[in-house]
Amino acid sequence: MARPTMEDVAAKAGVSRALVSLVMRGSSKVSEHRRQAVLDAAAGLGYAPHAMARSLASRTSTLLGVLVSDLHNQFFAEIVDGIDEVARTEGFELILNTGGLDVERERDAVARLLSFRPAGLALLGAAVPTDVLAAAARQLPVVVVARPARIAGVDTVNDDGGLGARLAVDHLAGLGHSRITHFDGGRTSEARIRREGYAAAMRAHGLRPDVIRSEYTDAGGEKAATRLLERGASLPTAVVAANDVNAVGALSVFADAGLTVPDDISVVGYDNTALSGLRHVALTTVDQPRAEMGRLAAHTLVHRARGGRGRAQRRLVTPSLVVRSTTAVPRR
Repeated sequence: MARPTMEDVAAKAGVSRALVSLVMRGSSKVSEHRRQAVLDAAAGLGYAPHAMARSLASRTSTLLGVLVSDLHNQFFAEIVDGIDEVARTEGFELILNTGGLDVERERDAVARLLSFRPAGLALLGAAVPTDVLAAAARQLPVVVVARPARIAGVDTVNDDGGLGARLAVDHLAGLGHSRITHFDGGRTSEARIRREGYAAAMRAHGLRPDVIRSEYTDAGGEKAATRLLERGASLPTAVVAANDVNAVGALSVFADAGLTVPDDISVVGYDNTALSGLRHVALTTVDQPRAEMGRLAAHTLVHRARGGRGRAQRRLVTPSLVVRSTTAVPRR
């Protein structure tokens, strides 16, 4: 069946299309009697205003575009919760797309989001090239979350990844661990910051850094843990994983190999997603305030969309350590 139109609502309510448009825009120039007649007609027909058409007609958009790099990582879902909370309060709606951890798909996803002419664009963990970000920022407000970037006109929201990595190492070294391996997040700038924080903390404790290249996925954690086990006798007593899902992948490999966590090996994650708090996981992890990061990103976009000017904002939130059951004093 054809989607009901504004003309259909007008005919059913016995009013003009222009009056229906005023009601849908929330105008105060319509009497309560006519407003209710239009709303009743719209409800009876199942009519809902077309957000994109409304934006084009009024030249003001109430849409915020959100690109999520990995739909399988709960970290991003919890950031979206924060964005959505602010968007709803401020009268905006979200449209989402994903890059599927693929740069070319991300490039295409950005183009598709821009085709809706949103009021602003939030990119969560995206690895899309900087020239794409810069081009988007010339069209509309852009905020990048969980990815350090210094691009003209692009706001950012990140946690202090260097501090987070140091918190993990300090915790393990304080328990008596001296052989601590880091499964990193790959080639991203965020992964580099955490890797450098880990290495600096290890050296501060008089320990030798040991990094195995990985990625922010459970499959990446499984592969890194497998490579670690292939070393044989030179196993570390602790691992600082790239993030929570990476840590869970490592935990499964350690369990299959007959290793007990934390007696044989301690594991620390990063993000403190809901996954890490499940009773059977109980992962010690570094907390990024995900909802807060989402709220900061949304407030920034709304401010820019409503004409806010000024230099690009570099928001940096402070991580903290959450100790659960996957870390303990190393077995002597």
